Amino acid sequence: MKAHPSASAPFGTDDIVRLHASAATNEPTRTDRTEPNAALARLLQAAGGLDIKPPVSPVVLSGTVRLIETALLGATGVLAAGALRFPSVLVSSIITLVVSLLAATLWRMLRLNSLQVLRAPGSAVPRQIAVLGGLCSVSAILLWLAGYGGPTSAMWLSTWFGSAAFALSTERLLVARFVRSLTRRGRLERRTVVVGGGKPGEELLDALARQADPDLRIYGVFDDRNDARSPLILAGYPKLGNVSDLVEVARRTRIDLILFTLPITAEERLLQMLKKLWVLPTDIRLAAHRSGLRFRPQAYSYVGDVPVLDMFDKPIADWDVVIKAIFDRVVGALALIALSPVLLLTAIAVKLDSRGPVFFKQMRHGFNNEAIEVYKFRSLYADQTDFTAAKPVTKNDPRVTRIGRFIRKTSIDELPQLFNVVFKGNLSLVGPRPHAVHAHLANKGYDDVVDGYFARHKVKPGITGWAQVNGWRGETDTPVKIQKRVEHDLAYIENWSILFDVYILLITPLALTRTENAY
Repeated sequence: MKAHPSASAPFGTDDIVRLHASAATNEPTRTDRTEPNAALARLLQAAGGLDIKPPVSPVVLSGTVRLIETALLGATGVLAAGALRFPSVLVSSIITLVVSLLAATLWRMLRLNSLQVLRAPGSAVPRQIAVLGGLCSVSAILLWLAGYGGPTSAMWLSTWFGSAAFALSTERLLVARFVRSLTRRGRLERRTVVVGGGKPGEELLDALARQADPDLRIYGVFDDRNDARSPLILAGYPKLGNVSDLVEVARRTRIDLILFTLPITAEERLLQMLKKLWVLPTDIRLAAHRSGLRFRPQAYSYVGDVPVLDMFDKPIADWDVVIKAIFDRVVGALALIALSPVLLLTAIAVKLDSRGPVFFKQMRHGFNNEAIEVYKFRSLYADQTDFTAAKPVTKNDPRVTRIGRFIRKTSIDELPQLFNVVFKGNLSLVGPRPHAVHAHLANKGYDDVVDGYFARHKVKPGITGWAQVNGWRGETDTPVKIQKRVEHDLAYIENWSILFDVYILLITPLALTRTENAY
């Protein structure tokens, strides 16, 4: 079965053979966790490269179009009523609101906001206009029964219908151009890889290729096996590596969906792979097209027509991302304004207390292990500043300045991170606290101390978090402290809501009064 063009393998058979031969013979030792080795760099090239922009959520896109169209209906209705001086502003406003909401609801039921329809408006616009015409006709009857029949009502509804039909047609043409542009740039792609080869993997790839879904792009296969059951080319797609390689690739480039082809009966092998992959901010699904078990249809979700079982979902997705981003920027900007006197006075105090810069910048782990530069007020003497967190600050640490002790205990040193939130967008107000890239405990990285440590990076880090307000802030000098932080961070991720963020922000000042672990 020939793969769909949009999902075709980026390399030929000879290229894949050379890639794997090079990976087997050219495996330099990594001393810097932020740099991929040469073999993984080639795998990244096969998976689409590093410079991949974030996706545009189809849910948010279609929802935004629905909001725009509802607003267009309401605006044209109100303007028409005002221009023709409809006798009752209240009646015209009520009818405009009800018709707008009913039309938006019916269009959604008819699936007129799906991506496929948005790309090709020719079939959607006539149905939209037909629905609007029916609702305007019903409105005319209701107005007549209510005693508002006559030339003015008829003229208002006719003008509203005509102007709304023109506005909707124009808007759909503009939306179609925009959606097609996003499609060409890969912003609507669901970048997908398959885990597991053999016959099940081949059948899954063929089933997905037959659907010719322009938004599903398959980059290849990852499989831990290295025998005849795991060839370098499967159904026209390359084998890019094993599951450990997939973790590295997903850290370096955007992977939106991981599809497992393993049978449910391969429980032990499935669990071993999931243990490595669940830390990624990626949807993970188990293909059920070959399963002997049969569940109710509602138990499945679908990738095209292929039934899948949901293993893990990307946390904080679709509208939640938009809501959290708006909340962070708005509340963060207000906090910057309100706290500007504190920021100014602290900057002056830091400068007068010791020589050196006011701010301290350090590389820390951000979303999906991305290295981000985080701002703080400098609290250590400039010649003893520890950019790599090689030696954590301890109680009575002589490296800490006089002002530094106060601003560390009160967490005032963290306030410049509001600039990260408002201007850079690589921090949230609330989330797991970002640790330094090279932070360690007893010569071990935190990921070696706590199993599943990197799962806390499935969301953006924050200035404050659930762990911090529960007392797990400050020095992390024991495995228990790191474990507790991670446990609270994962609980936050699993139970996130915007109200949860508000609650954490409100109790953060109270939590800051507990300074026993803050040095």
